[in-house]
Amino acid sequence: MSQQGQFSLLNKRRFLPYFLTQALGAFNDNLYKNALLLLIAFGGISAQSDSALLTNLAAGLFILPFFLFSPVAGQIADKLEKSQLIRWVKGLEVIIMSLAATAIFMGNIWMMMVLLFLMGMQSAIFGPVKFALLPQQLNDEELVGGNALVEMGTFLAILIGTITAGIFFDFEQGQYWIAGGIVFFAILGFLSSQFIPRAAANDPHLKINWNPFTEMVNTLGQARENRSVYLSIMAISWFWFIGASYLTQFPNFARDYLGGSTQVVTLLLTLFSLGVAMGSLLCEKLSGHKIELGIVPIGSIGMSIFGIDLYFSVSGIQVIDGMSAMAFIQQAENWRLMFDIAMVSAFGGLFVVPLQALIQHRSDDKNRAQIIAANNMFNAIFMVASAAIGILALVVIELTIPEYFLVLALMNIVVALYVYSRVPEFVLRFFIWMLGHTLYRVQDKGLENIPETGPVVLVCNHVSFVDAMLIAGTYHRPIRFVMDRSIAEMTGLKTFFKIAKTIPICSPKANIDVYENAFKRIKEELESGEIICIFPEGKLTADGEVDTFKSGIERILKESPVPVVPMALGGMWGSVFSHKDGHALTKRPRRFWSKVTLTAAPFQSADSASAASLERDVKALLRESS
Repeated sequence: MSQQGQFSLLNKRRFLPYFLTQALGAFNDNLYKNALLLLIAFGGISAQSDSALLTNLAAGLFILPFFLFSPVAGQIADKLEKSQLIRWVKGLEVIIMSLAATAIFMGNIWMMMVLLFLMGMQSAIFGPVKFALLPQQLNDEELVGGNALVEMGTFLAILIGTITAGIFFDFEQGQYWIAGGIVFFAILGFLSSQFIPRAAANDPHLKINWNPFTEMVNTLGQARENRSVYLSIMAISWFWFIGASYLTQFPNFARDYLGGSTQVVTLLLTLFSLGVAMGSLLCEKLSGHKIELGIVPIGSIGMSIFGIDLYFSVSGIQVIDGMSAMAFIQQAENWRLMFDIAMVSAFGGLFVVPLQALIQHRSDDKNRAQIIAANNMFNAIFMVASAAIGILALVVIELTIPEYFLVLALMNIVVALYVYSRVPEFVLRFFIWMLGHTLYRVQDKGLENIPETGPVVLVCNHVSFVDAMLIAGTYHRPIRFVMDRSIAEMTGLKTFFKIAKTIPICSPKANIDVYENAFKRIKEELESGEIICIFPEGKLTADGEVDTFKSGIERILKESPVPVVPMALGGMWGSVFSHKDGHALTKRPRRFWSKVTLTAAPFQSADSASAASLERDVKALLRESS
């Protein structure tokens, strides 16, 4: 994966059938839903006076099943083998769409409405299992790329489904094309699901609570147990709030402020969907094939910047009523607005994909699907809330649509600050990511030698004040660093080290309490299954060479006999953060995007390791990497 990139997943049976099944489902949902809206508005199957009521009723009937059925669906997805469950769900889609085709032939609007509700139910059941399956079929390095492809495929499928509904409707006897299309694509989705490999049940002994209301409370309670997962769910739901707010206003925005026809509405929808797809695909490249929370703040910053600029870009547009999409594109003054819309959604893709991967990765295996069900419920709640807020802002307060877009961008700043204040890990990872992608480019080797689970001690040479940040940014598991108190409490870096749960230490002569407390915390963290990283030299190197390893590492391994991994950091000598040519941080930076290497040797047992042997191993790693 790391060598070939995310698109290599499309060549693998463990992903391609799943991807096609998901994309075909999203396409068909939107084909039927948007075709139904067109039939209500222009098809003559209902009185014109009833069209507004039926349109809003249709929107509600599609969202309601996500509230009612997601909690039970999450339990079912955790209890049953997932590939078979997906095939059952896709078989149900074929039945529903066959009945929907019959309703279209009959021109029975109320039957169509009932089947729209059933289609929403089918989608609600499919939601938890489709995302809970990914961590079982993909490894950690593939998870971000897999989620990016799914996000891209979903938004493009929604776009193409929406456009196809309009194309079919304009055909002579378009209702027959629509009826045939929804059945045909449902069958294709069912056929593709037959090739999804088996994915074992997470909790086959789970007792299902069939009461949707009590289980809704239970599901939301489970989501709140893990704070980072819960706030990630809130952040994802906020993205859907923003997205729904923009998409809902595009028709009136295009008509009243751009002078565009329905073609311009389609153009704006296309730009938004392509932007999400582009941002999603970019995640894997920026994250380095791992779950990188550092790009989440980048996403929120970009959404706000371009959302604010969207407000100002409208003022330069010349309104010409009935303008076609091509005519709109040919006007150079419109390019800024189109770019802003694409960038808002692109940064939205950067924002949401790592969060989805985090939820999948950090959720407990036994209730992962139930956590994803909670995410789906919150998404639905926030989408409904977006409609209510839109009415409040545009009808009650009487904001203009550009002013409403500006308010959304400012609200996004407030929400981002709240989330990042509650989960400082996002901010920490952001600064680590910036450090690793501006001043340095880190190349790693042998990190697969670090155990994926359980307590581990890492020992590394100490070259600069930012060694800990570079190591933390390179390896995906959270690491607790043992660091000289003078460095851990440095002005400007103290906050970040505190967020990272750094363990300060000093010599027993300087402060025996700090010294003993450090070893106490190390033992507690290891007992909790965490990774501890220490720099056994006890200070930054003064000459670039590895200094003598102190005996503290032996005490750690004696009190907590866990695997120990020697590591070597190369390329940092000469950095502004090292002591070369003067004390660190007293020189101006001369190197940007410098190559840094981080190499890990196979782990050793505690009883075979000593300070002297680990020192020799680290020196050997440095020689190999130079």
